[in-house]
Amino acid sequence: MVEIVVAPNAGFCFGVKRAVKIAEESTGKFKGSRIFTLGPIIHNPQEVDRLRRLGVKPLEDEDLREGDTVIIRSHGVPPEKERLLREKGVNLVDATCPYVKAVHEAVCQLVEEGYFVVIVGEKNHPEVIGTLGYLKESGGEGTVVEDLKDLEVVYKHERVGVVSQTTQNERFFKEVVGELALWVKELKVINTICNATSVRQEDVYRIAPNVDVMIIIGGKNSGNTRRLYTISKSLNPNSYHIEVPEELKPEWFEGAKRVGITAGASTPDWIIERVKAKIEEICGERSSSS
Repeated sequence: MVEIVVAPNAGFCFGVKRAVKIAEESTGKFKGSRIFTLGPIIHNPQEVDRLRRLGVKPLEDEDLREGDTVIIRSHGVPPEKERLLREKGVNLVDATCPYVKAVHEAVCQLVEEGYFVVIVGEKNHPEVIGTLGYLKESGGEGTVVEDLKDLEVVYKHERVGVVSQTTQNERFFKEVVGELALWVKELKVINTICNATSVRQEDVYRIAPNVDVMIIIGGKNSGNTRRLYTISKSLNPNSYHIEVPEELKPEWFEGAKRVGITAGASTPDWIIERVKAKIEEICGERSSSS
């Protein structure tokens, strides 16, 4: 019988749980109102579909009307976008993760103190786009660094402040800070990586080298899930990123005695349980046929 090790911190983080709860409660609070989220409320298509069935759907081609309800998702939005929504007369519900709001505050603080701001993160990620909006709003200068070569534009600045996308890879963040420490005259670092990200990455570093197969569950568009997969793949070549149990392939588990499972911060428990059950089914069928 195969042993399945589920990472203790797999699945929903605090900010995602909070956003999903706010979305669910909005269906009762704003009865009769069309309820939208600005983009998928979290990066998990299956959970977004579940909320859609409850009456909460991502805003796509619809023209907003006065009285509609719009939920700002956990990633946050630029302040200019928030103002435009308020001007339309919609019910605006803010589900921005408090840890993301802390990044916004850190950026404004660094600008006020006269630093050129470096945001370590993915340039096209909605959280980073929202953070850049706060940088612009505060009248500051800065750039997004997702690769070390992006640092070239930073070196000409004497005073540099650094923050991070909340779901950034810790090791890359340290690498960026280390490089800057060698080249700039004054460096201020505010570590805004969420603890939920840290503990999930620590789980992978601990489990992946000690199992035969490692399964990472989460949306293919989820940055934090992709980073868990990248870390796992570097530690265990038999690592696979899936969204749903139907993607599991029996050949992945041939000869496996221990299987590890973790999941990104936007993955609900019900999907994790279904994946675990499917692995047990696959390995059970393999044992009975051998």
